[in-house]
Amino acid sequence: MDEAKPFDIPKREVWEAFKKVKANQGAAGVDGQSIADFEADLSNNLYKLWNRLSSGSYFPPPVRRVDIPKANCGTRPLGIPTVADRIAQEVARRCLEPRLEPVFHADSYGYRPGRQRCWRYDWVLDIDVKGYFDSIDWELMLKAVRHHTNCPWVLLYIERWVKAPVQMEDGSVVPRTAGTPQGGVVSPLLANLFLHYAFDMWMARNYPHIPFERYADDAICHCKSVEEARALWSALADRLAACKLVLHPEKTKIVYCKDVNRRRDYPNQSFDFLGYTFRPRKVIWHGCLHAHAFRPAVSPKALKTISRTIRRWALHHRSDKALTDLADLYNPYIRGWINYYGQFYRAQLRSTLRRIDDYLIHWARWKFKRLSGQPKGARDWLAGVRRANPTLFAHWRFLNVGGRTSEAV
Repeated sequence: MDEAKPFDIPKREVWEAFKKVKANQGAAGVDGQSIADFEADLSNNLYKLWNRLSSGSYFPPPVRRVDIPKANCGTRPLGIPTVADRIAQEVARRCLEPRLEPVFHADSYGYRPGRQRCWRYDWVLDIDVKGYFDSIDWELMLKAVRHHTNCPWVLLYIERWVKAPVQMEDGSVVPRTAGTPQGGVVSPLLANLFLHYAFDMWMARNYPHIPFERYADDAICHCKSVEEARALWSALADRLAACKLVLHPEKTKIVYCKDVNRRRDYPNQSFDFLGYTFRPRKVIWHGCLHAHAFRPAVSPKALKTISRTIRRWALHHRSDKALTDLADLYNPYIRGWINYYGQFYRAQLRSTLRRIDDYLIHWARWKFKRLSGQPKGARDWLAGVRRANPTLFAHWRFLNVGGRTSEAV
């Protein structure tokens, strides 16, 4: 029966897409259907979705808009598709991504430990595109997609997805004229493709001598002089305007990478990129205090997010769980933080991770009656557990290891 459909979309692709969406979890869309609800009638739901995708009759429902708070007290609009729509987008993403990944610029990735460009150049142009996901021009983006695939169903549904209306929190449905919903499964791939041409390839053609790193709409360009950074800023503003984008006037800035060999003064001497803050830091080497070096460490914003996540766990109220159960439940998060943010200056991360132990002490006082009124006793009990099983929680060994020879103050 598959051959009778206008579009050849294997059922297996829909099944694999469902597994990926289920693994990522996520909230319900405008229909209120959760992943568990969808899975309750999984076979029929997947067949219905495949049938509509294969016949060309699939039309995405409106995207549910949720405004999530930002660190600067503003909000970021997040678009939440329905579960079925996320599966459909995942089917398209699985088809399109292998064709795009080989052509993306080598520096369209984000920070990689070991690449020390920002320490070799005196100046950085820290770039942020204002309202990027909501500003992407549809025609330019679809033109870019057509350049890389002629698959008719991919082109059809991508156009339908980007043009799907949004349902506001008051229930009203509002049409959209630009952008791709931040929160859609296929949106990050489309957004990256757009800036591949709007920024990456433009930089490679016009400024091949200026290295950069880009992740989504955040980019760092390394310049040899402030004049070079200013000239790039001006040219880039014109380039993005031609692509119907605008640089954020407050977040885009020139930064001086001050250290012991670069002693000039400049208003901006730090920048944040992918959860790290890069700034001058006093370096300790073999126990001796040395002068400033321009180095990264986990950013205050990232630490605040980690602290907020630990607080949401409410460990002290999980007295129904054994200590080993808590370790199994939360170690994946802790290892992820350590592996990513623990690459540089671990002391910046340790104080935040120690809060987990504070919650575990409260947990012990709730769990064991003999410790309920004994904060010191609970602390001693946890210390004994750490000595007996130092690897039970992922952060215990991390807290006890001195880390690199070089540290920052």
